[in-house]
Amino acid sequence: MANTPRNTERKEPEGRQDRSYPVLPVRDTVLFPHAVLPLTVGRESSVQLINSLGEDKTIVVVAQREARVDSPQPLDLFTIGTLAVVHKVVKMPNQSLFVFAEGLDRVHVQEYTQLAPYMMAKVATIGEITPPKTAEEEALQRNVLTLFQQIVSGSPTLSDELATVAMNIEESGRLVDFIASSLPTLSTKDKQEVLETADVRIRLEKINQHLAKELEVQQLRNKIQSEVQDKVQQTQREFYLREQMKAIQKELGEQDEGQRDVEDLRQKIEQAGMPEEVKKEALKELTRLQRMSPMAADYGVTRNYIEWLAVLPWAKSSGGEVDIPKAKVILDEDHWDLQKVKDRILDYLSVRRLKPNMKGPILCFVGPPGVGKTSLGKSIARSLGRKFVRISLGGMHDEAEIRGHRRTYIGALPGQIIQGIRRAETNDPVFMLDEIDKVGRDWRGDPGSALLETLDPEQNATFRDNYLDVPFDLSKVLFITTANMLDTISEPLRDRMEIIELQGYTEDDKVHIAQRYLVPRQIDENGVSADQIEFPEEAIRFIIRHYTREAGVRNLERLIGTVCRKQVRRIAEGSQEKLIVTPDILQRRDFLGGIKIRTDSEIAERTKRPGVVVGLAWTPAGGDILFVEATKMKGKGNLSITGQIQDVMRESMQAALSWVRSNAERLGIPEDFFANHDIHIHVPAGAIPKDGPSAGVTIATALVSLLTGKQVRPLLAMTGEITLSGNVLPIGGVKEKFLAAKRAGVHDVIFPAENKTNVEEDLMPEQIEGVNIHYVTTIDEVLEIALPSTPAEAKRDAEEREHVLTSA
Repeated sequence: MANTPRNTERKEPEGRQDRSYPVLPVRDTVLFPHAVLPLTVGRESSVQLINSLGEDKTIVVVAQREARVDSPQPLDLFTIGTLAVVHKVVKMPNQSLFVFAEGLDRVHVQEYTQLAPYMMAKVATIGEITPPKTAEEEALQRNVLTLFQQIVSGSPTLSDELATVAMNIEESGRLVDFIASSLPTLSTKDKQEVLETADVRIRLEKINQHLAKELEVQQLRNKIQSEVQDKVQQTQREFYLREQMKAIQKELGEQDEGQRDVEDLRQKIEQAGMPEEVKKEALKELTRLQRMSPMAADYGVTRNYIEWLAVLPWAKSSGGEVDIPKAKVILDEDHWDLQKVKDRILDYLSVRRLKPNMKGPILCFVGPPGVGKTSLGKSIARSLGRKFVRISLGGMHDEAEIRGHRRTYIGALPGQIIQGIRRAETNDPVFMLDEIDKVGRDWRGDPGSALLETLDPEQNATFRDNYLDVPFDLSKVLFITTANMLDTISEPLRDRMEIIELQGYTEDDKVHIAQRYLVPRQIDENGVSADQIEFPEEAIRFIIRHYTREAGVRNLERLIGTVCRKQVRRIAEGSQEKLIVTPDILQRRDFLGGIKIRTDSEIAERTKRPGVVVGLAWTPAGGDILFVEATKMKGKGNLSITGQIQDVMRESMQAALSWVRSNAERLGIPEDFFANHDIHIHVPAGAIPKDGPSAGVTIATALVSLLTGKQVRPLLAMTGEITLSGNVLPIGGVKEKFLAAKRAGVHDVIFPAENKTNVEEDLMPEQIEGVNIHYVTTIDEVLEIALPSTPAEAKRDAEEREHVLTSA
């Protein structure tokens, strides 16, 4: 091996082993043999050491382990240092000394012989372990020299003479020491490590690693600096060109792009017709924008704000004369029936014709899905000659969606109200707020409360959006809200709106709507013509009766579209035959399939057993029928209630049972029956929560039917609240409940007598046609109508039931 003791030689400098030498501690500095280094001496002990030197200027320079120690002791110094000779001493104005010292040999500090006033120690020189020259060592030395030359040439702080001096050094040990002392980036720890390494080959390898790392760092630093320099030069070049362009434009009398942008905004502000207060704010922001640099962070924010102010329709209205007959024609064209709503709109138009500056009303259309609330808003806009804007409030939780965000937020925008006004481009559109009953509320705010100002005719003339922070007049806007139910709308918000209820349609209404609107629309949307498909009235009625059970017409339209697509497929497959839709065709598997709803026969079938009665219920989707079932069993007089019954309905069941028990003798019920039997009342469709007092008469009738063994009339439905004294109290949702009964094929309906006015006001004579309405004031009257009192009546009911079941 090249570095074994047998193949190496050790150079041992003679002398200097038994003498004591002054020790000069230095910070962050390592002096190498054969190197001349200027040292600043400031400590009092070090100054005394230098001043005490006589003709023999030899000292030992040792580096401190920690540079922060001001008064180092032997343990604070490394054990390997450099024997050096002081060539020159220069006194500085601050009493410190500037010393030029030349390193002679590596020494090992063996023993300190003096600590004050300065340290002295006995040292022993350390000879270098120099391996014989081999090709491998020669290659390593050349690589070190090459790396050092590359570092010197790439460094702005190192003199090129260092590379020349290094090339003239032949001894490997001296070359390593020279390079280590010349590199300012080499840490004190690394330099000390090189100083302490006597083996020249190991020293070469260490310095080679340091140089390779330093070269890599230097190349990266140069690359980064070059990129930065390129960017700086590009920026300077752009600035210079921009200044030149400004000078040229000035000579030509032209404006730069930024100035043109400002002038365009100024012109828009002048033309916008803003109120004086708003215009003052816009011009103030424009002046601020003019002084800004386009590179400023706020430039884009300020410009967007000014542009929002400039494009809003502050003074732009739809205008036009209000034509009442024309508006009536448009409303009748677009919608069947809905006479109350049409009358209210025409009343509004009539007042507006006489008083053009009147404040717009806030209308709220409440009704089940599919009855035409949203499409009615479009028709109103068309009849008024105004733009139509719609936003959906369903699921909205953030108040800023209504009022907007403040400009301090990144990406801030005005709220949906102002955005809708901008889209409409007029200050008096018909603005529809859909699903106002489904507005959310959480920690982000309450949009419902934010709507209070928007929907108040007395306040919205000065509506202030958070983003604009200036008032905008919404009093000319005709706001229309829609909802499926009023219960979830807050009382203050409900108080600001004029409620117009849109109940469900009867079968005749649906037939007219289908023939007039739905069938033509679906034929057009599915790419067929009236010559290729025909929907007779019989087919439409069949779809309504046996495939839909809804208050509106949305599902009806969906099924008509399905039939149209089936015909489109037949045409695509080569059939040219016109399709005339019949009940038989509808029931085919490749069309709508078998009948889905058999309501009248279902009622007749289920009421065959005593204790089953049909009730009527109100839901957000319109009205619906409700079966109430009662059964008895041996027990101890307990009452079981099932079917997801809520508190109010549960109390109605208790009241009905109490009335039946208190009148048991009169009704022909044995005295000991309740002591020896349990009663179970169940309302099917158990997954749906049910509540409300209007099922009281239905439950009482079911109990009496069960306990007397009498079947109720086959196609009878009822509703009404019961009291313990047997009175029947009025209920709500009369029209929805009646229409649900008629859709289900019911022939007789029992209503409380006090609801007679509601029936006369809400229902048209043609809607009531075919259904007998019985008005009652007591439960006894209900039982007299619902349960047969003679064998002849029982026989009549049985025959009617059999007829219904046979027809089905």
